[in-house]
Amino acid sequence: MPAKRFDQARPFATLAIMGIAWLALPVVMKTLARASFFELTAPITVAASHVRDLQEFWSLRAHSNRELIEAGRDLARVNASYELAIGQNADLQTEIGQLETESRLPPRPGYRLEPARVALRDFSGWWQTMVIRKGRNYGITVDAPVVFTGGVVGRVSKVGAYTSVVELISNPGVRIAAVIEGDTRPISFRGGINPTFGPAEGVIEFVPLDIFARPGATRRLVTCGLGGIFPPGLTLGQVVGVDASTDGLFKTGHVALDPRLSELTEVTVLVPVPGQQP
Repeated sequence: MPAKRFDQARPFATLAIMGIAWLALPVVMKTLARASFFELTAPITVAASHVRDLQEFWSLRAHSNRELIEAGRDLARVNASYELAIGQNADLQTEIGQLETESRLPPRPGYRLEPARVALRDFSGWWQTMVIRKGRNYGITVDAPVVFTGGVVGRVSKVGAYTSVVELISNPGVRIAAVIEGDTRPISFRGGINPTFGPAEGVIEFVPLDIFARPGATRRLVTCGLGGIFPPGLTLGQVVGVDASTDGLFKTGHVALDPRLSELTEVTVLVPVPGQQP
């Protein structure tokens, strides 16, 4: 009978010994073990992503020629509008540069745009991250901002040889200095405690008392440039409501994030250019 109880308790004893051994390891060894595990699993993540791309390719091959012709026609229209927007943007950038030179303003931080494919997404309640298929091989750096057409995606939290981990702005551990569009007073934004399959949202704190927002009259929240990571003017989300805080000196509010965050397949990393940072 005692032998049977010992056999039943053996897995728990082994687990307890492994836990105690892990806690007893130095921090350097733990960090090295985590980094090694990340590098070892990276090829599997990238391979699975390429397999999904191949499946999507063959699924598109199943479409009829008529559908492909219509899709190509629509894509040509989009490309034409993008080409016009690119030309207008170049003219605006030239004009901004001339105004900055005449006004003797300090140069703005320079970034290199690096598009990257999303290989893996983790949208659990706590660890809201994604893995992209570029790392040190493309010059990606830790804390580099990650954006898409709708605004801020997050920031790079870990860089490997061929992949990088991006911490989303919906992650409770992410804090960003922001402003309400049309206002200059900085406030604090952080990710919220989001459900796994629900819409993502964030929280703002230290909101001035004269700021108002409600679902029918939302306010756009943008980065303010403080903190040295995100350039100013990038969209974070829409403020859907604010309430007075417990101290009565400020307000707190809720920010609805872009629903496309959970569907992204391509993102852009803003890689800082050496010598062009403040």
